[in-house]
Amino acid sequence: MSLAIFDLDNTLLNGDSDHAWGEYLVQKGIVEEAWYRRQNDHFYELYKQGKLDIMEYLEFALQPLTRFDMVQLKQMHDEFMDQVIRPMRLPKAEALLNKHRDQGDYLLIITATNRFITGPIAHALGVDDIIATDAEIINNRYSGKTSGIPCFQDGKVTRLQRWLESNQHNLAGSYFYSDSINDLPLLKAVTHPVAVDADERLLAEAKMRGWPCISLRD
Repeated sequence: MSLAIFDLDNTLLNGDSDHAWGEYLVQKGIVEEAWYRRQNDHFYELYKQGKLDIMEYLEFALQPLTRFDMVQLKQMHDEFMDQVIRPMRLPKAEALLNKHRDQGDYLLIITATNRFITGPIAHALGVDDIIATDAEIINNRYSGKTSGIPCFQDGKVTRLQRWLESNQHNLAGSYFYSDSINDLPLLKAVTHPVAVDADERLLAEAKMRGWPCISLRD
């Protein structure tokens, strides 16, 4: 059994679930429209450029979760899944998941986006497990702080290594599919790195290294 690892945003999804959650909050009137949208867009641009300060971003992104209890958050996320995430799902991405599933591979999503947003998406995609940035929960409410190492850039490698230590898997014969230059450290660590609808910098890197470059978009 090989490990088939997938980035989520702009790889398995036609869009970024983290940025889209911010847009959802704006559209529902939960956050102040002009300021929050401007900040959300600013952080997303920094991410795409490979220049994001992940802790600064998480302080911004996790704060709205503190305002609601878990029941309210689930209701909001259910609506978000139906209205926003469902249209982002890609038939070719799900065919790729099925290909690895049929080969007997273990399917793992690894994402910088926090687990509140991505856990239900991973469940809907039917993968075996997910490694995501964890938000701290105290007394069954989100505190607005992170828990542990953010699953971002080199942090993805660290989080994956810790996961491997706790599970009966290794990186021999492993695959990793990603669109982002932020994932270069992990792409370099696996047996079969694959660039998926890659950003400009990752595409150049992948071509230089002879990595496969594919598209999952229609």
